[in-house]
Amino acid sequence: MTEQPTSYERPQGVDPTDARGALLRTQGPTPGATALPPAAAAQARTDGTPDTTTPGGPAPRPQGKDPAVSDAEHSQPAAAAEPDTHRPRPAPEAVPLQPGAETRAERPPDGRDRRTGQAPTAGRQPTPMRRDGDRLRFVGAATRRIARGLDLDEIVMGLCRATVPTFSDAILVYLRDPLPVGDERPAADRVVLRLRRTDRIPEEREPEPGFAQLGMPPPETPELSELSAAIAELCEVRPGGALAEVLRGVRPVFADTPAAIAALPELLGAESRLDIPGGQRAILAPLRGRRRVIGAAVFIRRPERIPFETDDLLVAAQLATHSALGIDKAVLYDREAYIADELQRTMLPETLPRPTGVRLASRYLPAAETARVGGDWYDAIPLPGSRVALVVGDVMGHSMTSAAIMGQLRTTAQTLAGLDLPPQEVLHHLDEQAQRLGTDRMATCLYAVYDPVSHRITIANAGHPPPILLHLGGRAEVLRVPPGAPIGVGGVDFEAVELDAPAGATLLLYTDGLVESRLRDVATGIEQLREKLAATAQLTGPDHPPPLEALCDEVLDMLGPGDRDDDIALLAARFDGIAPSDVAYWFLEPEDAAPGRARRLARRALVRWGMEDMTDSVELLVSEVVTNAVRYATRPVSLRLLRTDVLRCEVGDDVPQLPRLRQARATDEGGRGLYLVNRLARRWGATRLSTGKVVWFELNRGS
Repeated sequence: MTEQPTSYERPQGVDPTDARGALLRTQGPTPGATALPPAAAAQARTDGTPDTTTPGGPAPRPQGKDPAVSDAEHSQPAAAAEPDTHRPRPAPEAVPLQPGAETRAERPPDGRDRRTGQAPTAGRQPTPMRRDGDRLRFVGAATRRIARGLDLDEIVMGLCRATVPTFSDAILVYLRDPLPVGDERPAADRVVLRLRRTDRIPEEREPEPGFAQLGMPPPETPELSELSAAIAELCEVRPGGALAEVLRGVRPVFADTPAAIAALPELLGAESRLDIPGGQRAILAPLRGRRRVIGAAVFIRRPERIPFETDDLLVAAQLATHSALGIDKAVLYDREAYIADELQRTMLPETLPRPTGVRLASRYLPAAETARVGGDWYDAIPLPGSRVALVVGDVMGHSMTSAAIMGQLRTTAQTLAGLDLPPQEVLHHLDEQAQRLGTDRMATCLYAVYDPVSHRITIANAGHPPPILLHLGGRAEVLRVPPGAPIGVGGVDFEAVELDAPAGATLLLYTDGLVESRLRDVATGIEQLREKLAATAQLTGPDHPPPLEALCDEVLDMLGPGDRDDDIALLAARFDGIAPSDVAYWFLEPEDAAPGRARRLARRALVRWGMEDMTDSVELLVSEVVTNAVRYATRPVSLRLLRTDVLRCEVGDDVPQLPRLRQARATDEGGRGLYLVNRLARRWGATRLSTGKVVWFELNRGS
């Protein structure tokens, strides 16, 4: 709330402890006004007490003068002074009572204050918030404090800390459970309020500077010492009940009104042990957001303190309004943050696969806490033949739109990978998809396919930073891959290169947020990353590659404070490969004798590997799969056995139609091959290739 100067506030430059209160000082004598006698003025400057003719009364006015003109607060130059047209100013009683301004006639015989009922304290006197200016300053400071909160708890805490002890001795804050979000309709028709937070004056707590004090905090009383334990935590608002009527009215009410007297027991609970002080010492204020009432606040003063005034209802209304609107916005912000987190979590892989012959690790860092979504992504997609596709990409920007485009491109890349297309063809189709999404949908992408049997990797690049290969001896090499144009440009060709991927080497794929910032260019960042990888590899020696997880952490440590302007995606792949001795590969002519030959070849391989106990299961399943392949194939059928932690069998042919599992009838002579594979194998599947398909199954070793 913005403070506006009013006629009730004292002008700048006037000491608030001055005994003359709101009287203005003039630069010189004002025509038509009578100045104070020198002796009275000196006394006023010395002890701060105005010269009065009546105990506690206003200063004497010169006789024969109009009060509106002769009062020093309203004195004007002679040329502009019009006594008959001046508007009367507030009465002197609107000015707070200042220390030393009262006389013995105003003080009761026992020395207690006639308004607060408290005994005077040496060196400190209460200054009640009696003027509109005090209230405006308090509301301004309180709303600023409430507005500083970003989440729900900060806003509620700001309300409590701003009002206790300045405005009240204690506060109870109730919020709907669950809180409605925006324009959404609540899940349940019934309204339940939950006690969110309480606050009170502790013995050692001092009022905060800058607020007007309402009085000295009295000692703790049992009624306010443990608020949360004295009242019910949950309150169900009965339709048509007294509490529902007060909440529907929106405006704060005193606790001694008939509506509040009936509503407070319902709010606090039937077994509440909290005694609400009598008189106007408690205010029940509904908290209304943009669409509906979302809670209530109860402001409480002790019996020893001065009661609330009518103008304090306006203060409570302002506090409740600002708090409720802030809570509404905080709930909306939390929902948006939740949606952003869920969107980012679903766009990126939840877990990485464990393909044969390669180990994987990844990291993702958002650009900032306030921008938790972005366009960077990574992926690892198992391919037929124990191969794996490694993908990393970056859509321009780090907004919800970028994340949505990233999700579509990632889904397209997964679909294209399932077709087993070459890397350059995958990038070509991604480029077409980006153009269909819009003319300004730009992205960079790097697509690599690793074959653990041949120990080779095929890479195609679309405007992405080049990958870095960390060899087993500790040498870090920036791979020379044609950069290509970004995805979305259109009308360009992509080129793929095939490189060696020796066992023990580590391939690092990353986005430009790791190597580019306002402090360095891309080339410098890539060189620093290469040096960081080489230095990390030296710590483990030439014969042992660094652990993948630790390597990713070390790479991210190269980012200093303020050195990150974009989100970062990081994918590390350790190439273990498959030894040639663990691979058996044959081609079979599509003839009736092929299944028998396949059983004999599989039996020999199992004997060579010392896995004779698996012979019966392997021969049965290989015979069934090869029989289905040679029935329709026109070219030689491939048979490959891979020995890793499991035994994998792959049968490929030139027929693109994928087999389907079905339940054979009792009278059918065939149709039971895949049923046996499904029952005996650990896993099985079929993948369509550009030249046909591959049917595979896996068996646990020793089964």
